[in-house]
Amino acid sequence: MIPGDNLLLFVIFILFCFAAVIQLFYWLWFYLAPHFYKPPEIENRKESVSVIICARNEAENLRNFLPSVLEQDYPSYEVIVVNDCSEDSSDDFLGELLMQYPHLKISSITKDPKFTHNKKFAQFIGIKAATNEILVFTDADCQPESEKWLSDMASNFDNKTDFVLGYGGYLQEKGLLNRYIRFDSMFIAMQYIGMALRKIPYMGVGRNLAYRRSLFFRNKGFGEHNHIISGDDDLFVNAHASWVNTKVEIRPGSHTRSVPSSNTAEFIKQKQRHFTTAKYYKTGHKILLFFEPFSRFLFYASFAVLVSVLYLWPYVIGILGFRLLVQITVLALVQKKLNEKGLLIFSIFFDIFSPVINGVLYFSNFRNRQGRNKWR
Repeated sequence: MIPGDNLLLFVIFILFCFAAVIQLFYWLWFYLAPHFYKPPEIENRKESVSVIICARNEAENLRNFLPSVLEQDYPSYEVIVVNDCSEDSSDDFLGELLMQYPHLKISSITKDPKFTHNKKFAQFIGIKAATNEILVFTDADCQPESEKWLSDMASNFDNKTDFVLGYGGYLQEKGLLNRYIRFDSMFIAMQYIGMALRKIPYMGVGRNLAYRRSLFFRNKGFGEHNHIISGDDDLFVNAHASWVNTKVEIRPGSHTRSVPSSNTAEFIKQKQRHFTTAKYYKTGHKILLFFEPFSRFLFYASFAVLVSVLYLWPYVIGILGFRLLVQITVLALVQKKLNEKGLLIFSIFFDIFSPVINGVLYFSNFRNRQGRNKWR
């Protein structure tokens, strides 16, 4: 018979192996999928497109990034900027651009103290103003990686396609926080792109997303999620995307880059806001998204216990080493695919701590309900 202490350690070892198997499944089945993805050939057909950008007090970002959207290499498109109650110089700058770019359209929302609204309302105004069936969304603080961004995104639409999920990363800057933000956005992309490629689309990011205008109105806009602050991107995709009507676009020229949070407090608020939508996902998606970080936490926690008492340590170290090899290989391949640089070594450490960080931020939403009326 196995003594009590050894029995407990044996159970922990079994849990360690179980967590390792789950981790390898996620890394090899979902996260590696973007590396093997081959995009479709770009067709000569160029359907007219409407780009929609919602902006509130974004004069500086509009000045820096809007011209790159207006100067895309695409034959027929309009850019609709929804200037939502801005109190800076956005109006003046957009007025200047109207003279230079005839395909720019401005929809302005005037501030009304009796009517408060979130970003979804501004998004609705932009969609209502659009004259084309294909809608491509990005943010005021986003810059396309190339002049082929719009062409790459639009080329995926055919008679069966309603959604195209793009990659929206963050600009590379100095500092550990910037590396973590870029790792976090890349890891989320590995999840939603990898799962979409495995026929389980569950979300997209508003920094780089496209869908059909008719789909939006056919499903009564944002529907039952209209009262939620966030979710103009992920919840709409979660509710209506399927493996039949969804494609992904990750060619290098199709990426966008956004301005990252400048400090930890700002990043925390952004993450907390995004976590408010997770509970509205479909049950199957929530289960899949829960088991990855849970198994990762279990993997590292059980490893720490086993190695501290040297229980079956050659096997424990071997399993850890194999999982680490798979992780590094997948990260290296996908980072190259998504044009992310300088993250590989840091990603190994971020991988350990991110389940704890995200768990703390997620559960903090249950006791901290501030910021409900924030626009974004």
